[in-house]
Amino acid sequence: MKRLGDELEKLARKALDSCLSRVPFLTKIEDIRAKPSRDGAMPDFLINIALPGGEKYLVVEIKENGQPRLAREAVNRILRYRALFPHSYGVFLAPYISPTAGEICRQDGIGYLDLAGNCYLCFDGIYIEQEGRPNPFKEKRDLRSLYSPKAERILRVLLNSPGKVRKVQELAEEAKVSVGQVFNVKKQLLNREWIQVNKSGFFLNEPEQLLKEWEENYSFRRNEIVDFYSLKGITEAETALVEYCNRKKLKYAFTGFSGVARLAPAVRYQRVMTYLEGLDEEVVSELGLKKVDSGANVSLFIPYDDGVFYGAREVNRGQVASPVQIYLDVRNFRGRGEEAAQVLLEQVIRPAW
Repeated sequence: MKRLGDELEKLARKALDSCLSRVPFLTKIEDIRAKPSRDGAMPDFLINIALPGGEKYLVVEIKENGQPRLAREAVNRILRYRALFPHSYGVFLAPYISPTAGEICRQDGIGYLDLAGNCYLCFDGIYIEQEGRPNPFKEKRDLRSLYSPKAERILRVLLNSPGKVRKVQELAEEAKVSVGQVFNVKKQLLNREWIQVNKSGFFLNEPEQLLKEWEENYSFRRNEIVDFYSLKGITEAETALVEYCNRKKLKYAFTGFSGVARLAPAVRYQRVMTYLEGLDEEVVSELGLKKVDSGANVSLFIPYDDGVFYGAREVNRGQVASPVQIYLDVRNFRGRGEEAAQVLLEQVIRPAW
């Protein structure tokens, strides 16, 4: 078995046998050894099955990852195998195949099957389809590396101007990360087919899909959050914070509801939320804040990474985090936070894309 681990091979065979066993008139399944084509290519499985109308070859290509780009590669290989086995039916198999990857297979008349139980097989009177099974094999290492603090710096830059063509070195400098980090993120986005490459560089062509997956793997609680109560009103408390930070040359940026309200003024809120690069007794004393466990009307976010400040700009005499950063933070607040995030997406983020 080329490039595949023994465990994946075992699971793949078991899944395929289980799927085909649903067909009552399929009487014989036999593995045969495939001969490589002239360029040395050969399928992972070549299976001969007996049907009432005669024998049929199943040409099976397996990948350790079912991302769209790899699904497309598998489909292309299967189409090449048809020259060796003209009346065969191709099947793509992976631990998990997303609806997008599944659609790539369907478009070329290729079946697919994953270890979660999703499948589509359609040939010679056989039709098996099952969709909607969640991914139990989420690649935690893949997600951890794509949504690590350093990798997120790259995502913020890309989402800030998705259509802009970028080169690796230039992106690394703007995001303040290593070139190797950019290569890693680029590879993962390419596997998802969320970036497009041309002679000049590459650009993000599916920003909303990236933002959706990011929000699923993001929590504002990665920041250190300190809650306070202030006797001042919301506007007065924010003004005092801005004046203090300007005077002390402290980096800050409003986020959460404070950020949304500056970019989409119809949103109402009752709590100040801001990133602050440092917190000490002087800040607390100068702003007249009292630390509380409940009933807070001021929340200071001590950032988990300096990247949260990327794209911050002045709005209504105060520094505001980028729309994408605000969206991620406020989206974590159920109810009103989700509503505010949707307003921000529709009124600010999408129009900018």
